[in-house]
Amino acid sequence: MEVPTATSLHDIYPDDAIPVEKTRWEKLLALFKEKYGHQADFVSRSPGRVNLIGEHIDYSLYEVLPMAVTADFLMAVAVRPTTGASTIRIANVLSEKFPSREFEIPAEGEVPIDASAHEWTNYFKSGLRGATKLLQQKKKDARFTSVGMDILSDGTVPSGGGLSSSAAFVCTSALAVMKANGEEKVDKTELCELAIVSERAVGVNSGGMDQSASVFSLRGSALYVSFKPSLTATPISFPSTSPELTFVIAQSFVAADKHVTAPVCYNLRVVECTLAAVYLAKVFNLKTPLPTDSSPLGTSLRGFHDTYFEEKEGISDNSKTSVTDFQLQLEKLAQLTQDYLVQEEGYTRADICGLLGISEDELNEKYMSKFTVRAERFMLRQRALHVFTEAERVIKFRQLLSSPPTDGASDALLTSLGDLMNATQDSCRDLYDCSCPELDELCTLARGAGAYGSRLTGAGWGGCSVHLVPKDKVDAVRSVWEKEYYRKKWPEISDEKLTEAVVVSKPGSGSAVFKVLGNTVV
Repeated sequence: MEVPTATSLHDIYPDDAIPVEKTRWEKLLALFKEKYGHQADFVSRSPGRVNLIGEHIDYSLYEVLPMAVTADFLMAVAVRPTTGASTIRIANVLSEKFPSREFEIPAEGEVPIDASAHEWTNYFKSGLRGATKLLQQKKKDARFTSVGMDILSDGTVPSGGGLSSSAAFVCTSALAVMKANGEEKVDKTELCELAIVSERAVGVNSGGMDQSASVFSLRGSALYVSFKPSLTATPISFPSTSPELTFVIAQSFVAADKHVTAPVCYNLRVVECTLAAVYLAKVFNLKTPLPTDSSPLGTSLRGFHDTYFEEKEGISDNSKTSVTDFQLQLEKLAQLTQDYLVQEEGYTRADICGLLGISEDELNEKYMSKFTVRAERFMLRQRALHVFTEAERVIKFRQLLSSPPTDGASDALLTSLGDLMNATQDSCRDLYDCSCPELDELCTLARGAGAYGSRLTGAGWGGCSVHLVPKDKVDAVRSVWEKEYYRKKWPEISDEKLTEAVVVSKPGSGSAVFKVLGNTVV
C-alpha cells in the first residue's frame, strides 16, 4: 500500500479542521518562500497518535490498538541544485525555540548523529539516515547520497505530550527524503519499518506502534497493529452506540521527554522486558535459543512466548495459533511469571548473572551498552506481568469492537471497553511504574464525572491521558478537569491553554505527501 498524494487539505483533514489548517499551511508555504526565495515542491506530513490500549508492549512484539490524531508534523521541502556537495538547510516556524541548521551530507558513511545531544534536527537526521539506507538497497548502490534540500517544518503534536511527536517527526523526515530523491511511490510498510529503526538513532529504544499509527492510519478507523510474523496494520471500525462512543485526550502538562528520561524510564523498561525474556527461558530450561527478532535489543517476551509453547507443547508455529488459544497462553504465562519470578523487590545484576551464567561485564555489554540505563534492581516480575496481561486486554478490546453486543446493549459494551482501559491504567501504575500523580488524578476525576474508562497514553511519566466518555458526558468531564485540575494547579491558565489541554479526538489519517500547486491548499 502506497503513501497517498494529496492536492487538497480535504484529502487529509476532517471538514471541521480545514479552516485552522488552511491558515497554518498557507503561513508555512509563505514563510518558506520568504526564507528561501523560491516555492516549496511538496509538503511531507505525518500525524501524532493516541494509543487506545496496548501500552508498552509493542517493543515486546505484542499487538497494540492506536489511532492517529489530527495534530501532525509538516515539512515543506524543495530539492536543492545538485552542483557540489548535497546540503541540507532546515528551519522551523518556531525559530527561537528550534534554531535553523545547515549541514552537508557526507559523500561516504552515515550522517553523524550525536544521540547524547538534545538537538531537534537529530530526528530529521535519523529519518535521512534510514531513508538513505533503504534507497541504497533499492538502487543497489552503496555509494548513493541523498540530494540536498531546503526544509521548513511545523508541528502541532506537543513535544513530551505522549502523542508521539518524535515518531511523527521521523516519519515525516523519512518520507520527505524518499520523495525528494524521486520515489514517486513510497510503500507504507517500507516507510514504517525504516522509521522504527531510524528513531533508535536518537537514543530511544522505541517499539513500532507510534510509527505504525502515524503511517498506516485511515480516517475514521483505529488500527490493530501486529509485529509477528511481520508488520501488519488492520483498520478497526468503531461500532455505533447510544450514547455515541467518544475518546477524549487530556494533557497533564507534565513534560515526558523520552530522550531525557530514557536511562531510568523508557530504555530501562525495554531492558527489563528483554531480561525477563532471557531469564524465563533459563528458568524453564528451554533448549531452543530465543529467536533474534525486530525488538530493540533483538530478544523479546514474544520470542520467549512462542519458543516456550513450541518447545514445551509441541506447537510447530505458534504465530499461527488461534486467537482463543493465544489468549489462554497469555493467561498461563502470567501465572508462570507469578510462580517463578518471585522476587518482588527486583533482581540485581548478580542475581541475573548467576542464573544466566555470565559475568556482569558480559551482561552490561549485551543488554545495556546500546542505550544507557541506570538501575540497581530490575523489576522482571512486574514488567513481564504487565506485558502478558496487557497483551490479553488488547485481544479482548478488539473482540469487543469487532463483535459488539446486540442492539440495546451499548452500555454493556462501553462498560466492558472502559473496564479494560481502567485495568491498563492500574497495571501501568502498579506493575510498570510509568504513571504519575497528575495522570492518576486526571483519570480519577474523569471516572467520577462519567467516563467509562481512563488511562495514560504514550510512554507515561507525564504527557497525555485518554478517556472513553459517552458524548453526553463530555462537557461534565471537561468541566471537572478545568475546576479541579487545571485551575487548581495553574490559577492563571489562559482559555487558549485550556482549549489545548482537552481534545475530543476522532481517528485521523496517516502519512501523506501534498503536491504544492501555486498558492492553493484547499
